[in-house]
Amino acid sequence: MNLKTFKLVFLHKINKLKNFSILILIVLISVASFGQRKKIKLIHADNTFKNEEKYPNAIVLLGNVAVEHEGFTLRCQQALLYPDVNIIQAVGEVFLNQGDTITQTSKYVDYNGNTKKAVSWGNVSIKDPQMTLTTDTLHFNRAEQHLYYRNKATIKDQTNTLKSTIGNYYLATKKFQAVHKVEITSPNNKLVSNHLDYYTDTGKAFLYGPSTIYSKESTVYTEKGFHDTRTKISHAVKKSSINYKDRNFKADSLYYDQLKGFISATKNLVITDSINKTVIKGGYGEYFERKDSAYVVKKPVAIILADKDSMYIHGEKMLVMGKPNERRIKTYNKVKFFKNDLQGKCDSIYSNQATGITKMLRNPVIWSDGNQVTGDTIYLISNKETSKLDSLKVINNAFVIQKDSSGYNQIKGKNILGKFIENNLKNILVNGNGEVINYLRNDDKDLVGILKMKCSEIAFELGKNSINYIDFLRKPDGQTYPPSKFPEESKLYKGFLWRDKERPKTIEDIFIYD
Repeated sequence: MNLKTFKLVFLHKINKLKNFSILILIVLISVASFGQRKKIKLIHADNTFKNEEKYPNAIVLLGNVAVEHEGFTLRCQQALLYPDVNIIQAVGEVFLNQGDTITQTSKYVDYNGNTKKAVSWGNVSIKDPQMTLTTDTLHFNRAEQHLYYRNKATIKDQTNTLKSTIGNYYLATKKFQAVHKVEITSPNNKLVSNHLDYYTDTGKAFLYGPSTIYSKESTVYTEKGFHDTRTKISHAVKKSSINYKDRNFKADSLYYDQLKGFISATKNLVITDSINKTVIKGGYGEYFERKDSAYVVKKPVAIILADKDSMYIHGEKMLVMGKPNERRIKTYNKVKFFKNDLQGKCDSIYSNQATGITKMLRNPVIWSDGNQVTGDTIYLISNKETSKLDSLKVINNAFVIQKDSSGYNQIKGKNILGKFIENNLKNILVNGNGEVINYLRNDDKDLVGILKMKCSEIAFELGKNSINYIDFLRKPDGQTYPPSKFPEESKLYKGFLWRDKERPKTIEDIFIYD
């Protein structure tokens, strides 16, 4: 064996001896630690004795019993102390004290000094600086500073009362994990859940199961979320909804400040107005109770419910304002609406549900059956009792167009008043500067002439893609042309614009910007 090999073998043996020494040291330390476990120390008892036949291996302690174990003091009227296993069984007016933080009373306590675990039962009441817990049976793991119960408990802190069937309390973090039939009652609120974490130092509750928060103003439901019992702020993020007075809010995420009356909602927002039969959807929205208003953005759509045919209104931004019987909806920018028998488009639209009047502004157009109606401003007027569309007003530059197979029927004037019959525009009255081009057909639908007339006031009865009847109320001026003699340059009035490509044919079309 050369010198190099000898050194390697020698070092290997030295390392083995080191590892063995470390192992022996660990065992010795463990044994020493086990042997150094502190015994439960008897401080006082009026009377002590042994009765091996009745209480084998126990010391019987009677009268004003006091023991101590690592900062843990137990007082009672009588007890059995088992020194060999470091256990005490206490009976009668048991009082526990851990430092300056934990005090407990009960009828019975079993305490193991080796595991530092206590089981208490019989009118258990335990207090720390943050809360008081009462139950019938309580387990206390001193090593982990962990309390738990399995058969109902009531916890009271500075502002709230918590009840649950099963629970854990962690003294270091002041956290309760409460499970099954959980209730937190606070001033003006009640929270009911099946699973939550509650912090007694902050009053905050984290919800992990079906949970409902009741108050005078609202009811909040969620299956995952957060509730601050002191600030009354909630954040719900799973299958969540808020019933607030006459409205219901649903969204993927709901933030609610109860004291301020403020709600914000993110993703898949749905606001249902039960009084006014309106549903508003969008990607994000906020509600302000003090102003009784809400605004919705990110593809908002208002659905005005009706028995047979609902109206869908969309724009870039939507405001809802007013008390329940005075609700107003304002929709701004790139507005379109769809109803099976009525469609429209404009830059902004105001709807007052109290008066039944809807006002369309900036380049408005509506389509009813085969009629296209435009003007500077259009008012749609509904019956307040039935919510059915009743009439319309077109103010300034009023223009009605129908497409005929040979051209376009056109009605033009300063202002127009219209009447809806069964939700279709049926009768109109032109008031001021009235003009009409009408393609006349016989009963066989053959074109027999083209009427072009002027009259300051004209009454019309409309059909689908046709004018059924015309009544010139003042001195008319014009004529009827044979189809072949009608001047080409006279076929379209000034300002004519056929906008059928902009017309939403389906509900989905209201989200298409032209």
